Amino acid sequence: MVNNAVRAKREKIVRDHFEDEVAQEWDDVLATFPHPRYEIIATGVEHDGYDEVLQYYVDTRNAFPDQRHELIELRHSDDAVITEFYLMGTHLGPFGAIPATGNEFKVRMTAYFIFEGDELVCERIYFDVLTMLKQLIGGLNFKKPKNWLLLLRAVRGARKEL
Repeated sequence: MVNNAVRAKREKIVRDHFEDEVAQEWDDVLATFPHPRYEIIATGVEHDGYDEVLQYYVDTRNAFPDQRHELIELRHSDDAVITEFYLMGTHLGPFGAIPATGNEFKVRMTAYFIFEGDELVCERIYFDVLTMLKQLIGGLNFKKPKNWLLLLRAVRGARKEL
């Protein structure tokens, strides 16, 4: 069993991590890990090490410059802090191979912040990628021919990402 002092320290790391992500203070976020590691389960993509995780932040904030979280719940287990939250943002740049649509999204997610003792070793993120894609491309007006091309590019991009 993990004692209350370790739980409190872990929770502070996770809350600081969330706050620093929204503020786009990348050095501070990366400092929450001794070795940064993200696992995005919905896409099967892993980012391992400082440079890869930093590039992940840069890429996602190019796609969604106003990305932010709304924490729903935070729970503790023996080796993790488990968070449920809404991730929100506006699609203003390319998201991998998916071109910007200008649409907003709000997707419920779960992230497992995995710890060894009181050190964060991995953030493992789960979400429904189809819910996100539906919001990114679903609001396009398909009566306008220019949006047909955008839809085609988005579907092709989604196939590459998945």
